[in-house]
Amino acid sequence: MSAVVGIDVGGTKVLAGVVEGGEVLATSRGETPGRRVTEQAIEDALSEALAEVADGRRVRAVGVAAAGFVDRSGDRVRFAPHLPWLDAPVRQRLEDRWQLPVVIENDATAAAHAEVALGAARGAETALVVNLGTGIGGAAAIGGRVLRGHNGMAGEFGHMVVVPGGAPCECGGAGCWEQYASGNALERVARERMAGRPTLLAEMCQGDPARLRGPMVTEAAELGDLVALEAFATVGEWLGVGLANLTAAYDPEVVVVGGGVATAGERLLTPARRVLERTVVGAGHRELPRVVPAQLGTRAGLIGAADLALRALRAGR
Repeated sequence: MSAVVGIDVGGTKVLAGVVEGGEVLATSRGETPGRRVTEQAIEDALSEALAEVADGRRVRAVGVAAAGFVDRSGDRVRFAPHLPWLDAPVRQRLEDRWQLPVVIENDATAAAHAEVALGAARGAETALVVNLGTGIGGAAAIGGRVLRGHNGMAGEFGHMVVVPGGAPCECGGAGCWEQYASGNALERVARERMAGRPTLLAEMCQGDPARLRGPMVTEAAELGDLVALEAFATVGEWLGVGLANLTAAYDPEVVVVGGGVATAGERLLTPARRVLERTVVGAGHRELPRVVPAQLGTRAGLIGAADLALRALRAGR
C-alpha cells in the first residue's frame, strides 16, 4: 500500500500523518527537540516521524509544513523564528535523505490551503486563515487560491506590529501581534494574572509560574478558573485587534481561526468578534466577515502539506 505523508513541524511539535482524500489515516507526534536545536536534530526528528507514521507503507511523496519563511520556489527555508533553519536548502536535503519527492511550504500557508480546498473556507471567494500556535501564522486566499507573495512569504500576520516598542519578539522585532495573541502570549498573561492569587491554575503548576503551560490554562478555563478565563479574554481581545487590521486590508468574506490555541473555541472567538465589530474601519457600515473555527483542527497543516505534495506529484513536479 502506498501513501502520501504530511509533516507539520513547529516550535514545539512534529506531527506527521498519512493522508488520503483529505482524511488522516494514521498519525505520529513528537516534540521539537529543544530551544537550541540544530538543523541536524530537526531533520532527524522529521525522519523518525516519517518512519513511524509510514509503518511499512510505501511512501510516494512527503509534504512538510514548516514554521518559517519558505521561498517562492519551495526550495529553501529563509528564516524560522522558532526553528534553526536559516537560508537552508531543506527540500533538497530531505529529498536526498529520503529518496522521495518532497514539497516544503510555510505551515500556516499549508493549513490555509487545506481549509480553502477542503475545510471551513471552501467555496469562499475571499478568505483569511489565522493559525494560533506558539506564534501566529496565516494566509489570504482569493478565488480558492492561496496568495504566496513575491518572495513566497505572504501571510506572516503574526509579525504585524500592534504595539510599537512593545514586547520583544523572537523574530528580532518588538510589539508583534503574536506576542499578544498566541500560545506564548496566553501563557505570559496567565502567569502575570496568577501572581499572588490562590487559584486552580496556581495549584496545577504547584505555585511555580515557570511550570505553567498552555494546556493547563485551557484545562483550568474549562473548570471555571477565573485567572484562566481572564487570560483567554485578554488574548481574544488582542486577536480581535489583529483581525480588524486584516479585515481593513483584505475585506474577507470569512476568517478561519485555527491552530492549537484556537481549540479554546468561543472563549477566544467571542471577545475577538466584539473587538472586530467595534474597531474595524467602517464599523456599522459594512458587512463583517464571518469569524469561524477551523474545520480541520490542528491537523490542517499536515493535511495541506500532503495535498500539495500529491498535487505536485500528479503534475509531475
